[in-house]
Amino acid sequence: PNILLIVADDLGFSDLGCYGAEVIMTPNLNRLATEGLRFTQFYSAGRGCPTRASLLTGLYAHQAGVGHTTIDFGLPGYRGNLNTECATIAQLLGAAGYQTAMVGKWHLTRHVGRQGPEHTWPRQRGFDHFYGTIHGAGSFFDPNTLVRNNDFISPLADHEYQADEFYYTDAINDHAARFVTEHKERRPDKPFFLYMAHTAAHWPMHAKDVD
Repeated sequence: PNILLIVADDLGFSDLGCYGAEVIMTPNLNRLATEGLRFTQFYSAGRGCPTRASLLTGLYAHQAGVGHTTIDFGLPGYRGNLNTECATIAQLLGAAGYQTAMVGKWHLTRHVGRQGPEHTWPRQRGFDHFYGTIHGAGSFFDPNTLVRNNDFISPLADHEYQADEFYYTDAINDHAARFVTEHKERRPDKPFFLYMAHTAAHWPMHAKDVD
């Protein structure tokens, strides 16, 4: 089967309509939940990055090397990088013939600059394509550490994606849709795994003027 895994950052369990929200209207997500698979039991780690480490590896966050945050505390389990002793779901599915892609927030490495070890970024952890941010938070209009595959890019100078108004949530959604469309055109014989990791609703709470 094709797999689309969506993470909404720091969103409450019952904030989506498919999980009982009474105020927030989420009809498209409700439809995905109805036609797909809903988790009814999930253990978070109290922070975004260790939860992501567990979600992508199936291990306790400490086993994956991100027991607290992306800071190196010099102790096993607290090195701030997704370690090389674990495999991500993208690496395993890729080995099984899947085409893999990630869009959005990574936040599983303390190495956010060009000097960092390459094994800590998405392309080196099983994702064939990556568009998103390495860092944990930032502007929705000019996100820092914005990367396409392994290269830093600027929203204003990105020749592959131009919008009338750059807004990171829209950019994540647009790139996810583009991957699905291009996959259907180029590799319809292969299943895909798409990991879609939004920064919303994590701080800063940035909205368009019209909203």
